[in-house]
Amino acid sequence: MTPEQAIQEATKGTLRPVYLVLGEERYLADEVVAALREATMKGGIAGFNEDKFTAGEASVDAVLSASKMVPMMAKLRFVLARGLERWEKKGDGDEDEGGRGASEGKRGAKDLSPLDALAEYAKAPIQSTVLVLSATKLHGQRKIVTAGKKEDFLVNCEPLSRKALPMKIRELTKKQGHDIAPDVADHLAEIAGPELGYVADAINRLCLFVGEGKPITEDAVVTMVARVRPSSVWELLDALTRRKLDKALAVLADVVDSKDGGLPLLGLVASNVRKMVKMDSALRAGSNVNEAAARAGIPPFKAQETAQTLKSLPRGTLPAWVRLLAEADRALKGSKRTPQAVLETMVISMCR
Repeated sequence: MTPEQAIQEATKGTLRPVYLVLGEERYLADEVVAALREATMKGGIAGFNEDKFTAGEASVDAVLSASKMVPMMAKLRFVLARGLERWEKKGDGDEDEGGRGASEGKRGAKDLSPLDALAEYAKAPIQSTVLVLSATKLHGQRKIVTAGKKEDFLVNCEPLSRKALPMKIRELTKKQGHDIAPDVADHLAEIAGPELGYVADAINRLCLFVGEGKPITEDAVVTMVARVRPSSVWELLDALTRRKLDKALAVLADVVDSKDGGLPLLGLVASNVRKMVKMDSALRAGSNVNEAAARAGIPPFKAQETAQTLKSLPRGTLPAWVRLLAEADRALKGSKRTPQAVLETMVISMCR
């Protein structure tokens, strides 16, 4: 199930006895765990009906014992076990193909690996306990994982795709009582993503900055998150395509910010170059200008202009630009050179 579906179950109070919250997007995982805990604790005393464990620091027996306890002055107990990947060792009972260990038939219930023991519990869980199991990553053939998929108690918290991130930004912004235009949400996704925790933090800062109920604008994003405007990026790309080095360096000097390491600007340039590559590919495949622009994610008002730009570029320019952007990305992340110097070198090379 999705994180949204798990949270919806929590909101309705239709809780399952076991949830496996699995994935590397910690913001989503924490959101799901918090919603499940809040729903379980309603009408009860949290201190009497809640246990939290970390795999490796606590035994699986402790987790299962807590899960089998009777709630005190409440309908449900909440048990959380984090970091299940710490129990995933090579040679554990369900590591082998098909989820069966070589010696499984010779082992009793007490000899099961921790993850196997949890899978056994999930077959007949205590209905008065909500057991939440959390891990960033587990082998797909683990019994607890296959059971979670089959019985639909696995909550998939993988990172959002770049395409889905703007919609999530609009959803998070709306929850706080603010509007954000699609193009501004896309801009924020490009400079603040892909990690959702950082994106959510940026949204919180933006909401406080614009004031209660007011929309989040491009000006607010430029002020609070990064001083790069999409229009400035298009201006830079225009100068690059026309081989106007003086103009390109002037735009770069105006928008580059050494405090952020140059990565937000590079990300925006790279994003727009990727869009140009996609539009070029669509045009070569026979699409008309508007269809090609839509497929590439280029705004309609930029469609004709971008098509003309693509026609004017010498053959091989876009692949060369992609290579130069990748080189600049590596240099910004690992070189001792200043962001200004790295980006200036990239711009000079792109103009050539």
